Amino acid sequence: MHLHSVFASLLAAVLLALPPDVEAQKTPGFQGPFALVNATIMVTPDDTLDNGTLVIRGDSIAAVGPTVAVPDEAREIDAEGLTVYPGFIDSGTRLGLEEVGSLSETQDYGEIGDLTAHMDALTAVNPNSVHIPVNRASGVTTALTEPTQGRLPGTAALISLHGYTPEQMHLGGVKVTKLNFPSTGRTDADDNRSQEEIDEQAQKALDELNEIWDKAELYAEIDGAVQEQPQSRRTPEFVPVMEGLLPVIRGEQPLLIAADAAPDIESALDWAGEREVLDQVILSGATEGWRVADQIAEASVPVLAGSVLSTPTRDSDRYDKVYANPGLLHEAGVEVALRTSEVSNVRNLPFHAGFAATYGLGKTEALRAVTTTPARIFGVDDQVGSLEEGKRANLFVTDGDPFQPRTSVEHLFIDGYKLPLENRHTELYDEFLNRNPGLEK
Repeated sequence: MHLHSVFASLLAAVLLALPPDVEAQKTPGFQGPFALVNATIMVTPDDTLDNGTLVIRGDSIAAVGPTVAVPDEAREIDAEGLTVYPGFIDSGTRLGLEEVGSLSETQDYGEIGDLTAHMDALTAVNPNSVHIPVNRASGVTTALTEPTQGRLPGTAALISLHGYTPEQMHLGGVKVTKLNFPSTGRTDADDNRSQEEIDEQAQKALDELNEIWDKAELYAEIDGAVQEQPQSRRTPEFVPVMEGLLPVIRGEQPLLIAADAAPDIESALDWAGEREVLDQVILSGATEGWRVADQIAEASVPVLAGSVLSTPTRDSDRYDKVYANPGLLHEAGVEVALRTSEVSNVRNLPFHAGFAATYGLGKTEALRAVTTTPARIFGVDDQVGSLEEGKRANLFVTDGDPFQPRTSVEHLFIDGYKLPLENRHTELYDEFLNRNPGLEK
């Protein structure tokens, strides 16, 4: 018998000797079918099922309900005393685009230049990032990862936090073009410009944006004419930035506008209306959204609010205004999802939601803000966001309220794969818990 055959036989024998759940925990990417039984199941934030069963087959939820039969071949997981939640969605991160904050070689969220609308964040996603298993261990199964630098930094992509290639991780084909809207605020505490200088530079940036948009509209018009007459001997000069803006100009792709200060949000909404792209706009950040919540609601623009765990933007504001921002936006009638704006601390999304819930959003709406609402905003609510038959098996199981720090995630599934909860943090914990200082004589 060949050596590799002997090894394969021994490995198979070891796996067969393991209890089913241990085998599933220790084998990365292990698919079922699985049956979670005796569980409390949060089907949606409005619909919780007591003592139910959820069956996973392949990458999808095969059945969910109080009287679902457990398939004979399914690996049964007793979830008595536990709760099953839809996987949480973080609506704004740099996950997969940054590894070490102090090492520029590991940072792929920004390109050289101010106008790089043709750049695609998905191509730079690192599926092997150590941040991914750390962050998904808290129940985050999906994230919007986005470029950050420049006026038009590129397209953001919605990814699942499991996969061997960026293409495998890409969820629903969702991409959004990002625009960092010209700001009238100070960049940081060391910004010593006068208000006159700030306003002058912001107006200059807005004029440049309008010039670029004029060119993009003309480029789209010429490109459309060429498409209608492919036999034409003349073709327009290929301009990457213009090509990158074509999906937005043609109404085929959302426009993610990042703006935080209240005047900038108002200007962004006015600009989008003038450019006839308002119905494609998703507002991101909106730290001072509460100041202009009625205008945002009137424009019917959804908001990806956050970071929630931030300090107030003005010294005169109450300490909790940023915590309360999502609740105030929702009260005004704005559709609100939550974002962390993080890379290593995307795992804190449940706590962002917990703060928002406590400071006015309420628990049910906070759960929506990290499940059904972002799924609807990104157009993937037929795939994720709730625990319904036929949807992707993106879910996690906890021993308590997921917004509470004392709660532990017991099981995690993405696309039907039962993923181990080991990560760099747990490895360090185990190492130092059982450390040998080497002082024995």
